[in-house]
Amino acid sequence: MTVTVRLLHGEETAGLEPQLKEVFAEAFAEPPYGEGPADVERAFRRFRSQVRRRGFRAAVAFDGDTAVGMAYGYPLSASTGWWDTLTDPVPDDLRREDGKRTFGLFELAVRPGWRRKGVATRMHRTLVEGLDNARVMLNSRPQAAAAQASYRAWGYRRVGSAIPWEGAARHDVMVLDLV
Repeated sequence: MTVTVRLLHGEETAGLEPQLKEVFAEAFAEPPYGEGPADVERAFRRFRSQVRRRGFRAAVAFDGDTAVGMAYGYPLSASTGWWDTLTDPVPDDLRREDGKRTFGLFELAVRPGWRRKGVATRMHRTLVEGLDNARVMLNSRPQAAAAQASYRAWGYRRVGSAIPWEGAARHDVMVLDLV
């Protein structure tokens, strides 16, 4: 197995949608997520607008020509509603956004057969390397023990909890300071 990780921008990533849907479907079908076809479709409706956002970038892992992992996001706008989904109060300074301060990491997923081989770490490193943002923020299910362990190992700290969309489970909001 020779996995390569490529840094891509919006249009290139959009062209990989069918493969990335497969990555998402396989990665998030398992507990604690239990996501099915309707969840995949909802995620990729968002994806189609996300790839068009200013500053969008993705790190996609390939085994040959097959996508086996993905990590993507973009800088949060000054008017982002992300902080409005928190269930815990946080200091105003933590919530402050200016369109450059925070890179939002919206998805990070690896197909089950390629896990525990350093693929997620390589994608994350590729994605955040060279960012001119001060920090990276993500949401993660507290029950996702392996993901949580990786995030902590990479330097993320939990800053609160959120219900990121109506009907969603509670997520931990985690921040990685880059400066």
